[in-house]
Amino acid sequence: MSSMALIRDNALVYLVWRFVYRIGEFFRHWYVKSAKLYWNWVVNQFEELDYTLAWRVTAKNLLKPLYGDYSVPGYVIGFIFRSFRLIIGGVIYLVVFALALALYLAWLLIPPFLIFRAFVG
Repeated sequence: MSSMALIRDNALVYLVWRFVYRIGEFFRHWYVKSAKLYWNWVVNQFEELDYTLAWRVTAKNLLKPLYGDYSVPGYVIGFIFRSFRLIIGGVIYLVVFALALALYLAWLLIPPFLIFRAFVG
């Protein structure tokens, strides 16, 4: 085998290896790195939402009277008000989480969809 054929074969092996490596890096970047970044962003959004809705604080004070009114009506009104606030906040959290999950699933399906479209037409 001549030295030119050996160089050509080595170059071909190198190019194939780099092609496979770059495809693997693309998928690692698309699925692993994006998952970390996206879910960190989602958690930050939930923290900001909790700052607005105060769900944790409301749950912690569920059985305490509203505005320091320690009479029976104060306890009852506080419990009812905070219960509704927890339910509404829970529904808002659930909707935000469902939207975030749907968006992420769509993100995950983009590469398989494009590969499918490339081969099917």
